[in-house]
Amino acid sequence: MAAKKAEQALVDQWREMLALHARTQCELDRALHQHGLCGSDFEVLDVLSGGSCAFRVQEISERVHLSQSALSRLIARLEKDGLVERGLCPEDRRGVRVTLTDKGRALHGEVRPVQRAVLTKMLSD
Repeated sequence: MAAKKAEQALVDQWREMLALHARTQCELDRALHQHGLCGSDFEVLDVLSGGSCAFRVQEISERVHLSQSALSRLIARLEKDGLVERGLCPEDRRGVRVTLTDKGRALHGEVRPVQRAVLTKMLSD
């Protein structure tokens, strides 16, 4: 009986985490939409803003938890919007490196406080 209760508590905790993630993601998407972004867009910009160098697509995908194909489509859209640039990786000509443009860096700076405020509101309970 105790093992069954412990198992149910574990499942309940997992479902609470999923629900919190879903609510937070919806709130982020709502807040970022007025800036022309969704949560995943911002995550890519945020990762890229963390350094002065370019990131390989694979390095970004490990940090934003998107599949390689979903991330490639997202990067293509961000590139079309002038927020990022793609270029060949000098050490591996098959690889692609992604960097923020000045426009992308400016938008990230403008939207970062919005994203952080949503995280504070949703995760400070």
